[in-house]
Amino acid sequence: QVQLVESGGSLVQAGGSLRLSCAASGLIFSAHSMGWFRQAPGKEREFVAAISWSAGTTVYADSVKGRFTISRDNAKNTAFLQMNSLKPEDTALYYCATTQFRFATLTPTTANKYWGQGTQVTVSS
Repeated sequence: QVQLVESGGSLVQAGGSLRLSCAASGLIFSAHSMGWFRQAPGKEREFVAAISWSAGTTVYADSVKGRFTISRDNAKNTAFLQMNSLKPEDTALYYCATTQFRFATLTPTTANKYWGQGTQVTVSS
């Protein structure tokens, strides 16, 4: 079955950087779009960024545009989220997600996706 394992979350000061990783198995990684979502306490899960299966297209939430970069290494079945200029409002549990179908666009909703268990990012002021 599909497994997504996130890593790289940590406590960091405002203005700092973190790089999250998502190791995928149980799917043809190079045929699936990948994405990152986050969920802060008391809030709904929200879209952060997505990358197409070929890495030719990336999409970002307005709140992270210019600060976060999504990438992938198809040879290593791994997706990444480079987070720079972190703010306290970026504090959340960050989830990796992928589409249930090959060559499908990863939409900014929570439907029809496989999920990892999340990695905690805490940004102190």
